[in-house]
Amino acid sequence: MIQGLFEAHLPISNLKQSIEFYQKLGLELAWKDEDTAFFWIEKEKSWLGLWEGKEVDTPYHPSLRHIAFRVSYEFMKQSVDWLKEREIEAKPFGKNFFVEPFVRPYQGNASVYFEDPDGNSLEFMCFIEVPAEYRLDTTKYVIEDWEKRVKG
Repeated sequence: MIQGLFEAHLPISNLKQSIEFYQKLGLELAWKDEDTAFFWIEKEKSWLGLWEGKEVDTPYHPSLRHIAFRVSYEFMKQSVDWLKEREIEAKPFGKNFFVEPFVRPYQGNASVYFEDPDGNSLEFMCFIEVPAEYRLDTTKYVIEDWEKRVKG
């Protein structure tokens, strides 16, 4: 029976630069060699492998070069400022034009997107409580608008 995700991997172009970036996100370096580094996402539970090489030239697609990190709802609300403090810019994703954290009621989550130095798509994501009347709502809401709507 599956109990969780143990590892995920991303291609990178510069190991030293990527190690510095992922350390700014608060991840702990677990292991490295000359062209590979692994960071604990949850210590002793899950990690992220970074692989320096020509694979970084693979065109972006979320099925190939995307990772979502689970965060709390409270952290989500201030995540853009937290990223800015680390000189990381939040970015809109796909058809979503929000840079701010936003809610997808139909998926029951909130997200904010950003990129690593090689353009790999990174996301902070948290689960949210969705009232029954919004569970089929496919609108994306900036988090402040969502809170006003559900607390109404």
